[in-house]
Amino acid sequence: MDYRYIGKTGLRVTPICLGTMSFGSWSDEAEAFKIMDKAYERGINFFDTAEVYPVPPKESYAGETEVIIGKWLKSKQRDSLIIASKVAGAANGWFVPPIRHGMTAIDKFHIKRAIEGSLKRLGTDYIDLYQMHWPDTIVPIEESLKAFDELVQEGKIRYFGTSNDTAYGLTKATETSKRLGISRFESIQNNFSLNNPRFLDELAHICKQEKISLLPYSPIGGGVLSGKYNGAFYPEIARFSDYLASINPRIKAQATRFVNEKSLKTTAEYMKLASKLEISPVTLAVAYSKQFDFVASTIVGAREASQLDESFAALDLELSEETMQEIKKIQEITMYPMG
Repeated sequence: MDYRYIGKTGLRVTPICLGTMSFGSWSDEAEAFKIMDKAYERGINFFDTAEVYPVPPKESYAGETEVIIGKWLKSKQRDSLIIASKVAGAANGWFVPPIRHGMTAIDKFHIKRAIEGSLKRLGTDYIDLYQMHWPDTIVPIEESLKAFDELVQEGKIRYFGTSNDTAYGLTKATETSKRLGISRFESIQNNFSLNNPRFLDELAHICKQEKISLLPYSPIGGGVLSGKYNGAFYPEIARFSDYLASINPRIKAQATRFVNEKSLKTTAEYMKLASKLEISPVTLAVAYSKQFDFVASTIVGAREASQLDESFAALDLELSEETMQEIKKIQEITMYPMG
């Protein structure tokens, strides 16, 4: 296995990470165990979760994903795994999390409350990588970073990172940590895929300069890059089929960002390229997302264990320079299909 390090940390992770956001909603406990077993047996040592999982977020089952992982962890050697979780972002952000009565913030109080809940549900006394799920536009970053640093000093987390952040946010946080002489964000977990290469514009440069690692999520564009939405009809059992039918405007807007005329057009081109290479379009998409030197580990998920095979096929695949140039041409013809 080709292990990589996250940022400047001692976290030695596999180039593919298992995402778990379906555990407790689309995947019941039995299937979740099968998915984790399959990943573990393949050698995957890095699992990512969050206090608000599973999705779509609901008050009735928030935290259930961590509970399921905690049950599974009891049968494993804890130090054989790198476990990442997240504190819910601020309620002033893109949506109000269905936890702590919709009053979440990235301040000391909520960070401390969140970590205690996650540790209890996961049945562990530490989390390897603790992440801010999305930024807080009200609480000063100094307060957030100091709270995360205290958790490091207390031994409750080993390192921390950010997620769904901007070039400005990552840069300001990094410089603030330097000024205060405290621990810093070692990773950033953002959306990055064939259909969403925006990370390459600015954030990739920051990651390279500061040695901060990207942990890409949605490498197959929420399932879009598999080609399953390119048929005459959208599949009945699929995330964005559900979201597009939702009456919630935020959920519907998220769906149309992923599934639209441009994204389906580029997906059709990637399907042709994958066919030419004699690989699955899923394998192509995952291989692309792990191709870059600023990427530590690409997060993949599944509703069923059988869906992992095409993603895991990318573990042993490095795309040629010729293939990367073909991808670049597709991206230049239809720029930013996800906006």
